[in-house]
Amino acid sequence: MARILAYTSPARGHLFPLIPILDELRHRGHDVMLRTLASQVELARSHGFDSAPIDCRIEEMAHDDFKARTARSALQSSVRVFCARAQFDAPDLRQAIAETRPDAVIVDVNCWGAVAAAEAWGGPWATFCPYPIALTSRDAPPFGPGLPPARGPLGRMRDLVLRPLFVGTFERIMLPPLNAVRAGLGLLPLLSSDDMFGSPPLVLYFTAEPFEYKRSDWPQNIVMVGPCSWDPPVHLPEWLDEIKRPIVLVTTSSEFQDDGRLVETALKALADEDFHVIATLPSHNPSAFRASANASLLPFLPHGPVLGRTACAITHGGMGATQKALTHGVPVCAVPFGRDQLEVARRVEVARAGSRLPAGRLSAGRLRVKVREAIACSEGARRVAAGFTSAGGPRAAANALETRLLGYSHDQVSEPTRPRDRA
Repeated sequence: MARILAYTSPARGHLFPLIPILDELRHRGHDVMLRTLASQVELARSHGFDSAPIDCRIEEMAHDDFKARTARSALQSSVRVFCARAQFDAPDLRQAIAETRPDAVIVDVNCWGAVAAAEAWGGPWATFCPYPIALTSRDAPPFGPGLPPARGPLGRMRDLVLRPLFVGTFERIMLPPLNAVRAGLGLLPLLSSDDMFGSPPLVLYFTAEPFEYKRSDWPQNIVMVGPCSWDPPVHLPEWLDEIKRPIVLVTTSSEFQDDGRLVETALKALADEDFHVIATLPSHNPSAFRASANASLLPFLPHGPVLGRTACAITHGGMGATQKALTHGVPVCAVPFGRDQLEVARRVEVARAGSRLPAGRLSAGRLRVKVREAIACSEGARRVAAGFTSAGGPRAAANALETRLLGYSHDQVSEPTRPRDRA
């Protein structure tokens, strides 16, 4: 059995989908080491992982891209944060490798320094990507603005014209500082944004068709395994069982981006509707909001137990919250505020698994209409859920890690026998 080291950025939305994969690897007999948020170390240890916190200076560098007035300046802000973190996550991972002597390393794609350090290490390594992948394709629109897939010659011409604009802007902002990080570790520069995803021997991509656009030119190193959704154990409030109405779940980002007005608008839009609104605000103070009579506001609540009784999820367009709802066959009304959320929201719409409402057009009346539109898309949500199941989840991810990184043959893949396998 192998020693496997995993390293994450300071975001629970990136850690949580990794946990069931690490659980699967541990169940197969591998030793699992994890470096992650300080607040989640004890949770990781309860799973049997040899866990320790990442450098505290990394967690102190919060995103402030929500203050930007343009998409370009927001991207520049995010790049500055990733580069600032890189000066610490690169040596942090190198130290972890020296201490744990792993046989393979798995790194969060957002840890630019740690990704470069894993490559420079020279052993088997992989990245994982929990958001829409910014990879150019002849079959997908240019990444960033959330464009719908092209249709016909005019659509293909649109992509041909716009791709250099969007991809070129991304590369001009991102490549110079990223290559400076790489140069410090003795690595050759990346020549394009696609090289970010082409360099790792394996990229675990936490989604699947039909939510992700169908492409004929996927690189061989990318394996779609589905969302791998996971919730931490927590005692559920007793009042949850007393709710008789259908639930509308409202989510906001776990990394602050000033999206609290989504909750405010949802409370107003649905105050007189026959729903119970449950809003989770992990980066806001729930007491700052005035809840209507049919609403409950919490800093955190596992979405899984709620989604079984949910008619619609109103999300901020975050990949994790959106896909978790769709995993349960719950249609989504996506209201994107920035980052990768424009791409997530468009995928909801294209998959006919819900509705899309740009944050700039957010109002109580429009949101009420879009919630009704989303509820009518339950068939599409179930279709996406079936696609996620078919992707294989944590077992598919563990299989890929064993065969592609550890050199196992398919006959050697060490899946444990479970009751459902024996049935």
